[in-house]
Amino acid sequence: MLFDMDGTLVDSERLWDIGLQELAAHYGGTLSEAARFAMVGTDMAVSMQILHTDLGQPWRDPAVSAAWVDRRVGELFLTDLVWRPGALALVTAVRAAAVPAALVTSTRRAVVEIALETLGRDTFDVVVCGDEVSATKPDPAPYLTAARLLDVPIARCVAIEDSPAGVASALAAGAAVLAVPHAVPLDPADGVRLLETLTGVDLDLLSGLLSPLDLSR
Repeated sequence: MLFDMDGTLVDSERLWDIGLQELAAHYGGTLSEAARFAMVGTDMAVSMQILHTDLGQPWRDPAVSAAWVDRRVGELFLTDLVWRPGALALVTAVRAAAVPAALVTSTRRAVVEIALETLGRDTFDVVVCGDEVSATKPDPAPYLTAARLLDVPIARCVAIEDSPAGVASALAAGAAVLAVPHAVPLDPADGVRLLETLTGVDLDLLSGLLSPLDLSR
């Protein structure tokens, strides 16, 4: 099992909203809705480029802005991070069944370490962060890396995602995908099962996604 984090397992996109809007205000501007949507599922470097362009300040240093947002969002993760509907029950079932599981996120390690206080440090066998891979979502590298570290063929993995970039990454890697849209809508696609929430999702449903006969259910 390959789990995305932000917007999939935890309701963190609203906390990123706060951090990004506060940074935009710090820079004397306001982040547009279109720019915020474009950031969902991307890594921090891309997000900061989008923010700077949206504010008309492309000269700003992405590393400085990223550190500012990471610090602020890390503070919010300590106090306001909550599970998405059905997510805790699902990861608990996966762990109880001893199914190999990885967290695959575009978020950087320093912030993920704070999120793991809520998610549980023993919940995942592998944690792949955005600053630890050669390329981030929508590139397949994060999911390929996770499957390799789990020693499970990617074709036998189900990725759970909420963003277009994440879905594209998982599909390009060769995983089956369960998608639960949150901050932005997702279009139907071959190999992708769309659900409104993770509530009621169980191991039987997930294993069924690995069978081509079941992908259209």
